[in-house]
Amino acid sequence: METLSDRLIPIAALLIIIASQLFWLRRLIDLGERFIPGRWGRAGLKVVVVATCLFFFAGNLVPWHSTSGNSTHASTTLTLRSVLLVAPFCWWVVGSLVGLLLAMIFRTVDRAASGAAWLYRKARDAAAARIATPTPGAIALDAPSPARRRFLEQTAIALSATPFVASAYGLLYGRLDIEVTRQRISLARLPKAFEGFRIVQLSDIHISPFMTGDQVRGCVTIANGLKADLVALTGDFLAYNPEAQGEVVHILAGLRAPYGVFGCLGNHEYMTETEESITRLFASEQIRILRQERVPIQSHGRNAEPDRR
Repeated sequence: METLSDRLIPIAALLIIIASQLFWLRRLIDLGERFIPGRWGRAGLKVVVVATCLFFFAGNLVPWHSTSGNSTHASTTLTLRSVLLVAPFCWWVVGSLVGLLLAMIFRTVDRAASGAAWLYRKARDAAAARIATPTPGAIALDAPSPARRRFLEQTAIALSATPFVASAYGLLYGRLDIEVTRQRISLARLPKAFEGFRIVQLSDIHISPFMTGDQVRGCVTIANGLKADLVALTGDFLAYNPEAQGEVVHILAGLRAPYGVFGCLGNHEYMTETEESITRLFASEQIRILRQERVPIQSHGRNAEPDRR
């Protein structure tokens, strides 16, 4: 049964998205008007900015289907549409949402500081009214000048725009920068049989046009090359397309480890409603997805659980 919160959450999310678009479109128009003179030029700028925004939203929210009929393949391959339409849209939406959050934080801090300064001035004025002469060494705390306030506002907006830079870095470089990190874990009560036991962890694959099937295959090759004793897959195999689950499972089935491959699910499996189906697909490939359960691992007849002595 649908609850009130189930109805309010999508509405709240939609309102936040709309607010972020209005906020940053206004900032873009303000910036463009500094370089475009004349009333008609500025009117044209507004039309172009709003039309571009609507174009990208329509292009990404309206369902698209692969002309070949293979939507799974299209969802895990970097296509021209992904580069020209999806990537700019994702960059803009992520940057605008996080940027709006930062702007709200800066504005809240600014309002709190202004309120504190106002209260201080009121208290100072009240005290001065009771004293004939000003107190030596009193600190004057006046309201900031319009120029200073304008500078602070512009600085806050500039800092709020940093998510656009961060998301561009992740989209253009970070997702391609595959790195192997090694962590040594010491457990005082781990049985001697498990000394030097090696675990490879792959996490947050998010197979999509920006983490393609070929890239995931490359990760599988790297993982197998590390010759680990066990492989752990820790969720978020999908990005947004449930039809890609078959491909990601098929690719990850290439992982090899003497003690097996185990995994758990992430929030994206919940959002795409694939928790049950992807668990079955993994099971068919001899990969066990653990859901509210645990599995003992044995080496030389000893479990990996700590000694209780």
